[in-house]
Amino acid sequence: MIPTTLADVAAATGGRLAAGADPAAVVTADPVVDSRLVRAGSLFVAVPGEHVDGHDFAFAAVQAGAVAVLAEREVDVPCVLVGSTVAALGRLAHHALARLPELAVVGVTGSSGKTSTKDLMAAVLSAVGSTVAAQGSFNNELGVPLTALRATEQTRFLVLEMGARGIGHIASLCAVARPRVGVVLNVGAAHAGEFGGLDAVEQAKGELVEAVPEAHAGGVAVLNADDQRVARMASRTAGRVVRVGTVKSAHVRATDIDVDGSGRPRFTLTSTLPEAPGSAEVFLRLVGEHHVANALSAAAVGLVLGGDLSTVGAALSQARPASRWRMEVTERPDGVTVVNDAYNANPDSMRAALKALAAMGRPSADHPDGRRTWAVLGEMLELGDEALARHDEIGRLAVRLNISRLVAVGDGARAIHTGSYQEGSWGQESAWVADADAAFALLEEELAPGDVVLVKSSNAIGLRFLGERLAAARVTAG
Repeated sequence: MIPTTLADVAAATGGRLAAGADPAAVVTADPVVDSRLVRAGSLFVAVPGEHVDGHDFAFAAVQAGAVAVLAEREVDVPCVLVGSTVAALGRLAHHALARLPELAVVGVTGSSGKTSTKDLMAAVLSAVGSTVAAQGSFNNELGVPLTALRATEQTRFLVLEMGARGIGHIASLCAVARPRVGVVLNVGAAHAGEFGGLDAVEQAKGELVEAVPEAHAGGVAVLNADDQRVARMASRTAGRVVRVGTVKSAHVRATDIDVDGSGRPRFTLTSTLPEAPGSAEVFLRLVGEHHVANALSAAAVGLVLGGDLSTVGAALSQARPASRWRMEVTERPDGVTVVNDAYNANPDSMRAALKALAAMGRPSADHPDGRRTWAVLGEMLELGDEALARHDEIGRLAVRLNISRLVAVGDGARAIHTGSYQEGSWGQESAWVADADAAFALLEEELAPGDVVLVKSSNAIGLRFLGERLAAARVTAG
């Protein structure tokens, strides 16, 4: 964070100093909302929650080195009193970014792939200049300002992941941190039930490109030309439009896509952008062909912000998975491969993960006869009235992709099992189990060396913990 006095914090947030707060005291470390993360010089932001109230930890935060507490009520330590700490944090971030006029802010949104793409963008831009990017999935009204406040005078690029639970949410995040470059990855069924349909999802995601400056002021909208709903957002932006995808009209394009036996894609990256024409070979270390689209968006951002094609291609090829539980691969000593992709799930990401699993099962130099593949799938949440049909489709797809074994976990995933049965699964190819413990018991009994196991569900279902448990286990039979 840029060093800021408490007087400036109060002015920026519309708050007032209380409990003996020294207006000349300086916040020198990044603000935090978790008292366990306080460092000397931090500002502790007391957020009242449903189960935990940050105000209860105000004293501990100051004892740990916080200069003061941003609070909604009087606490017995130096504080800046505001009406809403969440809103005040956003105002503080907006104020801080106004002090960094040379900083290029990049915002990325989409129904799936935001975090992986954000991580790829961070890798690409870090090869060009000092970069700050969101940690994990810090993409809401707390995560965006907390990330923005990590930028300093030395930061050239700020990469922000922007999520939404409804129309207007991304617009409000852009009011905190206006992006110079806005990237929309896709519009899919994720959260469609919560939004009220795909049209509403499209409307909400397009708020990002509406917020970028005009083209003559450096504004850029990076749009996925392979997604019709995203492509037509070109009419909603005043920024320069850069299209990415596999279609010939894309400015940044992937051709000659291939996937190796480990599920990792390679492709030829081609750019017709006037500032960076040419091509480069890219071999991603991430698992899944769907990461090609993510890499194209990251490449476009790197190229429009000053990177050359060889630097961008090399950075993509060197980038490693940076966030937990996104196609996280563990090679067990007993020869079983576990792919833990259970941080989140929606129909699009489920399809992408299953295709990656199928690729990993194909014959290869190391496994000339192919590998047995297991899809351990939990419920996809927030699909509304489409939930039954969408889960059924995933079960059918697993059969069509010739996944060896399917394990549907929990009541919400039962339709995955029935869908596979209706599509043509038989015998023990598909099973339904009640919970993660039952899934683990089944797998522990039947896994054999060489097997590949994909674990995927929505975050709240918690199958990522099953994935971790499997990654630490060893074959006991089979």
